Amino acid sequence: MSDQNTIFSESLAVLRAEFEELPEKRQILRSKVFGDLTSQLRTLPPEERAAYGKALNDLKAEVQSWVDKSVDQQQVKSAIDVTAPMDNNASKPMLLPVTDGSIHPLMREVEYISDIAYRMGFNVEQSRYIDDDYHMFASLNFPEGHPARDDYDTFMTTDGFIAPAHTSTMQNRMLKKYKTNLDKDQPIAVIVPDRVFRNEDLDATHEHTFYQHEGIYVAKGVTVGHLKATLQAFLSEYFGQTLDSKIQPFYFPFTEPSFELAIQRPDSLKKGDTEADQWLELLGCGMIHPNVLKEADIDPNVYTGFAWGGGIDRLVMMKYGIEDVRHFESGKLEFLRQF
Repeated sequence: MSDQNTIFSESLAVLRAEFEELPEKRQILRSKVFGDLTSQLRTLPPEERAAYGKALNDLKAEVQSWVDKSVDQQQVKSAIDVTAPMDNNASKPMLLPVTDGSIHPLMREVEYISDIAYRMGFNVEQSRYIDDDYHMFASLNFPEGHPARDDYDTFMTTDGFIAPAHTSTMQNRMLKKYKTNLDKDQPIAVIVPDRVFRNEDLDATHEHTFYQHEGIYVAKGVTVGHLKATLQAFLSEYFGQTLDSKIQPFYFPFTEPSFELAIQRPDSLKKGDTEADQWLELLGCGMIHPNVLKEADIDPNVYTGFAWGGGIDRLVMMKYGIEDVRHFESGKLEFLRQF
């Protein structure tokens, strides 16, 4: 903790020097110093984050007090013209500066996941919050009346529109959008992190509105080995340590073969020494079904690919030891300020 005290003391001195030089004092709240300190929070061990976050908030409060005093000193009371309309005498309300807010922990991790994927060569796309049966089911090899449609507890309007229950609803669109890459001997490589909706009963591990990420990769000669290696590298980077992984057979209509992927438990989630304790089942994945490729006018005899999908809320909970998914939407400042 003494090292952290030194960091914050030095940062305070740097901020004071910047503050004295600024003609517009409020600009100090956008100083790069705050961004650098915030970025270090992610690298700390979980047991040190709460104390670090409190010290960072105290630093921000101190700097804010400098700004407030400066504004008070600059304000000059003007005379009121009692004969003028009321609007002439009313001052414009002060708007809260954007620097008074902070990034929600889920949004911060969405950005981090997107950054990892981008560095691995994936384009990052957004999903949508209303869709249709074709993109939700039909384009993903769900036949009409297939029982797997019932697994999603889908929110649906009376005129047939759907609130997407998975980010796979974007898969057909992404395959078509980036299909020209294949003509240039370049892969289709896309990740879609965004919000999804399911008719779930709320508890510590279930929410009706949550975040998923969908990964898609298509090229010539793509195999299960590429799938496993990509996910292992992606998750090792996310958890900040090298992790082993394994896959086991599963079933999804839109992949064949289909798998569930498990990773070696990161240090923050270590349990016992049994085989079951050493692994953490994390997400679904598989080789993109030939019918799904055909639906996007991609020849499965020439190209193969893989896809995966997983919950972002769950990743964040595991990474930071959060015991209840409902904390994310609670609005409790004591929770949010840890990040």
